[in-house]
Amino acid sequence: MFKKILVANRGEIALRIIFACRELGIKTVAVYSEADENSLHVRFADEDICIGSARSSESYLNVPAIISAAEITGADAIHPGYGFLSESAYLAEVCEACHIRFIGPDPHVIRLLGDKSKARRAMKKAGLPMLPGSDGPVESEERAVQIAKEIGYPVIIKAVAGGGGRGMRIVKQPSELQHALRTAQREAEAAFGNGDVYVERYLESPRHIEFQILGDHHGSVIHLGERECSIQRRHQKLLEESPSPVISDKVRRKMGALVADAALAVQYTNAGTFEFLMDDKGNFYFMEVNTRVQVEHPVTELVTGLDIVKEQIRIAAGERLSVRQSDVTFTGHALECRVNAEDPETFVPSPGVIHAFSIPGGPGVRVDTAAHSECTITPYYDSMIAKVIVHGRDRAESIARMKRVLGMTVIEGIKTSIPLHLKILNDPDFVAGRMSTHFMERFMPPAKPSRVAESA
Repeated sequence: MFKKILVANRGEIALRIIFACRELGIKTVAVYSEADENSLHVRFADEDICIGSARSSESYLNVPAIISAAEITGADAIHPGYGFLSESAYLAEVCEACHIRFIGPDPHVIRLLGDKSKARRAMKKAGLPMLPGSDGPVESEERAVQIAKEIGYPVIIKAVAGGGGRGMRIVKQPSELQHALRTAQREAEAAFGNGDVYVERYLESPRHIEFQILGDHHGSVIHLGERECSIQRRHQKLLEESPSPVISDKVRRKMGALVADAALAVQYTNAGTFEFLMDDKGNFYFMEVNTRVQVEHPVTELVTGLDIVKEQIRIAAGERLSVRQSDVTFTGHALECRVNAEDPETFVPSPGVIHAFSIPGGPGVRVDTAAHSECTITPYYDSMIAKVIVHGRDRAESIARMKRVLGMTVIEGIKTSIPLHLKILNDPDFVAGRMSTHFMERFMPPAKPSRVAESA
């Protein structure tokens, strides 16, 4: 087992990793930017090193600084968390060259699955269901037009690298294709340094379902069931739950086995998430693999009783999975709400100083956060300040429990997304389990009228 792990992240996920390390008896090193000097992950790590300014490119994305911090402190391994460098094949390769263990998949697997067109081909070969589309990046506008005509409109153009909705355009008719293609390519090049895009059939109102897997270096892969992630805004998830209200035990076993076999086919190790779109007939279509721990991993932990971060560390240290597939059971229902520092009506970020911070506990409540009273929420990083997770005997109890917790939460000094979450939790369609990736459109602010309309 490792003696010391450097946590190459910040905020609640850095704390989450430190918690797991403490329970495993492993020392930790926190790296931080100048803006995070007084953060809790710095306070609770055994050692800490400032690696740069507030700009992510000069700190949390600075590979030489992170590797130097690991070497200076004698860290055996680096845990990247999620975001930042968590899916960086380059960091994994540098770790390998420096004899530091990267807590994640092997570099070649990250590189393969990080390119969405290559991942699509690999997963199709492994037997996962696919939406019709191009086998790889489209080489020309003419080829894009031909593919779109063959598979039928609407289509979606996607960047082969990155995510979060960047380099992505929906095309509903042929006259829109050329402009959308060029726009997606420019955006992908600017965001990821890679302008390649591919084309596939667009589903109008799908559900977003993902399966959590764990694989060790001894040839074992297990799945931990699914998460429903359909409640999202601009391709960013807001609320997740496990299990999905529409997935049966039979479907869970079938899809879980397919995903585990696909992971084995590409020699996947450590934690990963296989993401799918599901249509209204219950058909699944592979979307992508996230080669890291997910923000929403706590809902899976609560329904399975497994500690995913501890498993990640044990796997990276060469140990076998602590459980077999037959040992995995699913109990009750879990919900997670991402509490963001933003205006709940306009979604504009709301940085500032939190003057009062209290999230009530009680039965079945878990709060993952690095926020506290008198802490500063900076404008430099993601706006999420807390994850509120609840577990109940069934979905109805978990919804009631979440409403109780959020309704009694006190956060003063900044605006938060809590009022929006309460609207979602009270929505009749959500309560009935009727949702799709377009669910949030009903809560989006109305488009501002054009100058022409205003003068009319």
